[in-house]
Amino acid sequence: MRHWKKVVCILLSAAIVFAFTYSEPAYAVTNESIRQKEAEIAEAKEEVKNLKSNLTDIEALKAELEKSKNDLTAYVTQLDNELSDIQEKIAQYNTLISEKEQQIAETTEDLNLAIKQQEDQYEAMKKRIKFMYERGDTFYMEMLFSSSSLSDLVNKADYIEALSRYDRDKLEEYVQIKEMVQLCKEELEAEREVLDEAKLAVEAEEANISSLIKEKEAQIYSVSSDISSKEAAIREYEAMIAQENEEIAALEKAVAEEKARLEAENARKYNGGMFTWPCPSYTRISDEYGNRMHPILGVQQFHNGLDMAAPGGSAILAAYDGDVVAAAYSSSMGNYIMIDHGSGLYTIYMHCSALYVSTGQSVTKGQNIAAVGSTGRSTGNHLHFSVRLNGNYVSPWNYLK
Repeated sequence: MRHWKKVVCILLSAAIVFAFTYSEPAYAVTNESIRQKEAEIAEAKEEVKNLKSNLTDIEALKAELEKSKNDLTAYVTQLDNELSDIQEKIAQYNTLISEKEQQIAETTEDLNLAIKQQEDQYEAMKKRIKFMYERGDTFYMEMLFSSSSLSDLVNKADYIEALSRYDRDKLEEYVQIKEMVQLCKEELEAEREVLDEAKLAVEAEEANISSLIKEKEAQIYSVSSDISSKEAAIREYEAMIAQENEEIAALEKAVAEEKARLEAENARKYNGGMFTWPCPSYTRISDEYGNRMHPILGVQQFHNGLDMAAPGGSAILAAYDGDVVAAAYSSSMGNYIMIDHGSGLYTIYMHCSALYVSTGQSVTKGQNIAAVGSTGRSTGNHLHFSVRLNGNYVSPWNYLK
């Protein structure tokens, strides 16, 4: 009886050791999760290759643009198309950067959990080994010899086999956790490489945009200086403005014809409110409305809007509630937007790098409708903001003060 109590005590102590030694893992590691980590590492390495191979070949692009330099309109149009493509790449890279930063945070959490579980499992195995060392093989022999019957002997043998199997499973689990820790470290390194490469790609593409804008600026100045006389230069400039006015007037006419078909009570009416500043956080005017000295031609010319200096990509806001009557591209105005505010009042936003609204869409005062750029006949990033009333350009200051 005393011998049996001793065995029971041993079994209880063993059960306690197991209870405190082997707890359920907070982070499950399986063959499937290991294969998933390996696949994620391979995917990250492929992303790095793609980032390196998809950068714009700026020299090849300039060589291609050289072919259209004899026709300034064609040259500007082609260059602006390339600028739009690069801008789209930058947007994709910035999205990738955000995704990778999130993935790095998640992988870091996986790594910390796996390391914690590895440490816990290691400590548990040390306790188990110590217990078995102190008890030795006599522990199992005492269990077997204390059997009261053949049935009891078989049950205890099964129990001993279960303990051994449990130990083997825990050892295999420890090996898997160790492998997961290593894979998490490799994935973290791969994801950081993708993040660094994406940031370098953004820097490279922004440099490409800057290079192309400088190319266009040089070409516009070059064409102007190559014209045989000032009179010809002035005629060329006036023809460009006339083309702009013709496009704007045609749009106004189309809107007027459409409004004629609507009932008067349904037509949009301007209620007299003041405009919001269309280029927030940037208030420097690089070129005023009205008669001014043309920066290239060196003669007095009428400037039909305000040029608001701002970095490329800066937000452009709708100055007032209205309907978009044009969101398009012109070799002169570049990417531009024209908004009808009712009562014959329109605002126009020129040289955008990207347009976020489309023709026919209604917008509200302060809505982000585009991004600052240098498309069309522009020699640097800025917003050209014009206001028209009943078919004529008027000073934007009348509505911005």
